Amino acid sequence: MAAEQMADEGQGAAARPLDAVDRDILRMLQTDGRASIRSVAERVHVSRANAYARINRLLDDGVIRGFSARVDHERAGQGASAYITLKIVQNSWRTVREQLQALPGAAHIALVSGDFDVLLLVHSPDNRALRELVLTKLQSIPEVLSTRTLLVFEETDLDPGPGTP
Repeated sequence: MAAEQMADEGQGAAARPLDAVDRDILRMLQTDGRASIRSVAERVHVSRANAYARINRLLDDGVIRGFSARVDHERAGQGASAYITLKIVQNSWRTVREQLQALPGAAHIALVSGDFDVLLLVHSPDNRALRELVLTKLQSIPEVLSTRTLLVFEETDLDPGPGTP
């Protein structure tokens, strides 16, 4: 990825190195993003002030990008999910990314290497809505040359394991 593109995406500045306590805090927050400062401090054996300062530094450095809930999409009325691969016009990533971010149900967008350029994860209420998204919205983006839709039959969110930072 070009340096100017990395800077555009907030990835230009290097984060400070993480130590074992930082990695323990990250692992704990990945497992339970609602953990209190007190419980984090107790689990990683530092003071509450230290835990608070470390979490703020991780936020300021962009290591922690935010906190969110893990959602069961089917129970939330989003029963159809798909990974969609896209081939796009060369050098159109920024334009395409902006348009993909605006799509209803877009959950993850990645610029990748290989036989296609973009991998998009979407959740929709049903196959009819998914069909509309692909055939009407995605394929109407001028920079999208082709798409391939891979239906998700079942998915499992992985909990961060002991080796995860």
